[in-house]
Amino acid sequence: MTPAVIGGLPVVVQTALLLAVSNVFMTFAWYAHLRNLNDRPWWVAALASWGIALFEYLVQVPANRIGHRELDLGQLKILQEVIALSVFVPFAAFYMREPVKLDYLWAALCMLGAVYFIFRSP
Repeated sequence: MTPAVIGGLPVVVQTALLLAVSNVFMTFAWYAHLRNLNDRPWWVAALASWGIALFEYLVQVPANRIGHRELDLGQLKILQEVIALSVFVPFAAFYMREPVKLDYLWAALCMLGAVYFIFRSP
């Protein structure tokens, strides 16, 4: 069964929006415990992260199924990675209160190169 179309939006836009939501959950599942549960045993952090990750998967799986209608697997992966960095940098700066490094810019430029190569015409 194919996931429903979201408001008539193009497949790539639907995919990107769902992956953005998914990545917010993913980023919190992976890293928020470093700030919020640092004084708790690792297994408490793991259980909390698994709970958050469930919501990530509930959005990520439909996103990839929708996206795979028009994008190949490599394109889906690069799209996800670009979105992941776009979510991670504000998370690191505003939630984790870490300095934004110039290396994030260089990483983003490398990803733009990856986007170019994976989406260019065959």
